[in-house]
Amino acid sequence: MSTLTELYEPIAVHLERVRAVVDETIGSNAPAVDRLCRHMGRLRGKMLRPVLLLLAGQACGEVREEHYTLAAVVEIVHMASLVHDDVLDEADVRRGEVTVNRMTTNEMAVILGDFLISRAFLLCSRIGCRETREIVGSAAASACEGELVQLSRRGDWRLTEQEYLTIIEAKTAALMAASCELGAIQSGADARTVRSLRDYGRSFGVAFQILDDVLDIAGRQEQEGKSLGSDARKGKLTLPMIHHLAVATNGSAERLLAYLKAPEGQDRGRLRQWLEETDSLDYARRLARERALSAVRSLEPLPAGPARAQLRKMARFIVSRPGHSDCL
Repeated sequence: MSTLTELYEPIAVHLERVRAVVDETIGSNAPAVDRLCRHMGRLRGKMLRPVLLLLAGQACGEVREEHYTLAAVVEIVHMASLVHDDVLDEADVRRGEVTVNRMTTNEMAVILGDFLISRAFLLCSRIGCRETREIVGSAAASACEGELVQLSRRGDWRLTEQEYLTIIEAKTAALMAASCELGAIQSGADARTVRSLRDYGRSFGVAFQILDDVLDIAGRQEQEGKSLGSDARKGKLTLPMIHHLAVATNGSAERLLAYLKAPEGQDRGRLRQWLEETDSLDYARRLARERALSAVRSLEPLPAGPARAQLRKMARFIVSRPGHSDCL
């Protein structure tokens, strides 16, 4: 299995340029604000969205200055969402570091997220193409809308699998799809190629979020470097739980509902055991692998080359993380 370092090697120089743009953009002359921005910069993690944008750009032509700008934009939008997510989930740790809401207060974390999103759109305004600005705006709005819908369905034990998929497509996959689309557009790709890469990013994002939700239940906190178990604690049904409630017999569904309604007594080990009894974790993994395979198929119209090969490897990687099997 490839490591992220190996996957990123073909675009390592470009990614350093993006990091520099991000650091310059989120800086502040106010020391208190700058300190928080620098701390958040250490939490940005995998930089998947800039990587997807750069690889899409390479697959369609040359990487240009506009790619660096847009890659920084999508990363800063994502960083803002992480700050807000940690407030919503009452998280203590991200990337092995204390979260901004724990370092300061929820109020400061919320405003920091707002500050980051405003900086992202200020940076985006430098791009002359109206279409690209609209794509960024639409993806950011979709992410917020998906999160709002998910929040509105907390504690709603009737949430269906299709409704769950619609939510994660909006809140996670939309920005990944936009990243791929933006990379292709900036390289002058034709409409068919742009559409193919957008489809790749959407399928990639859905697969990624399903597996992230599996890891929230079955992952190891020290390995993932962030607080886990927040979905069940906050009454957010994810795919493994939805599947369990749909197929469980002999009172198992009622047992899970009682567990979800009493967050103070939750034990992730018990939850994992129950979900394994109905193969619900494996069901979610299988669906994620199907979406990752769909992402790979979306690449078929692209000309063969190193960037297309790397995008295929990226899809393989997300289903090959610890706890997930490699089948692509």
